[in-house]
Amino acid sequence: MKTVGVASAAAVLPITSIAKEMAKQKMIHQVYFWLHDEANTQEFLTEAVPMLGRCKTVGKFIAGTPAATEKRDVVDHSYQVACTAFFDSLEDQLVYQTDPTHLEFIEKYSHMWKKVQVYDIAI
Repeated sequence: MKTVGVASAAAVLPITSIAKEMAKQKMIHQVYFWLHDEANTQEFLTEAVPMLGRCKTVGKFIAGTPAATEKRDVVDHSYQVACTAFFDSLEDQLVYQTDPTHLEFIEKYSHMWKKVQVYDIAI
C-alpha cells in the first residue's frame, strides 16, 4: 500500500505543476463572425468588435475582414469579421469571458451574427 501511495503522489505532482504552468500560459483568442446581413460588416467592425479590445485583461487586440487572397480549398473567406485578442495567461482569458464589457457586447450585438467560431492558441 505504501508503494502505491507514493507512486500515486508522484504521478500527481507533475500534473499539478503542469496545471500551474498552463495557468501562466500566454494565449491568442481568435474569433470569427458570420453576420446575418453582410451590409452590417462596417458597423460591426467599427462599433461592436472594438468593445472586446477594451476588456480589462486583453493585451493587444486587432480586428479586420477577410484578406483578398487567392481562392484555395484551404482558405475560408466566408466570414465577415474576425478579431484577435492576446492574453498574458489562460486565467486572463477566463476573466475576459465574464468581463462586463464582453457580456455587454454579447447582449447588444449577438442578434447581428448567425455563427461565431473561436480558435484559442497557446503561445
